[in-house]
Amino acid sequence: MKKSARAMRMARHHQRMAKDSKLSLVSLMDIFTILVFFLMLNASDVQVLQNSKSVELPQSSAKQAAKETLVLMINNNELILQGRKLVDVAAIMAREEEQIVELSTELAYQITKSSNVLVDENGEPVDRAITIMGDKSIPYALLKRIMQTCAQAGFTNISLAVESIEQKSQTATVANANGGQA
Repeated sequence: MKKSARAMRMARHHQRMAKDSKLSLVSLMDIFTILVFFLMLNASDVQVLQNSKSVELPQSSAKQAAKETLVLMINNNELILQGRKLVDVAAIMAREEEQIVELSTELAYQITKSSNVLVDENGEPVDRAITIMGDKSIPYALLKRIMQTCAQAGFTNISLAVESIEQKSQTATVANANGGQA
């Protein structure tokens, strides 16, 4: 029995469809390789300080990048060192003394905890660094007391974290309290 043209065309079509098709992944692998290299190269130059939603950093045009140091966060309610609440701001402002006892105690603990202690010829610790992330609405008197307590505890390299004006993202730069812009 002779097949019609339509039946032969359908038979050829079914034979073609029955074959295994091969998927070429070479171009897809090329795209992913380029993407991986792009992410590796561009992810290394961004430094982000951990920021709390309760702390709104002041804006600045400081260019100096942030460094890994102890982070002291101050908002309108509490004083937090390395994620641990130390004391309420209201309790600090109610006291007459300039030094914040809870902060100096915790800084002394952080000094004993750190293993990379640098000492000068007199045996005094040198160049201890701390970054203060203060809310832009905290009073200057509070910031001054915090900086004095840090300096008395041996943390003389004090930096203030600010939000960069050019970048409106969560990145933060640091203005050095000794000579940087703020």
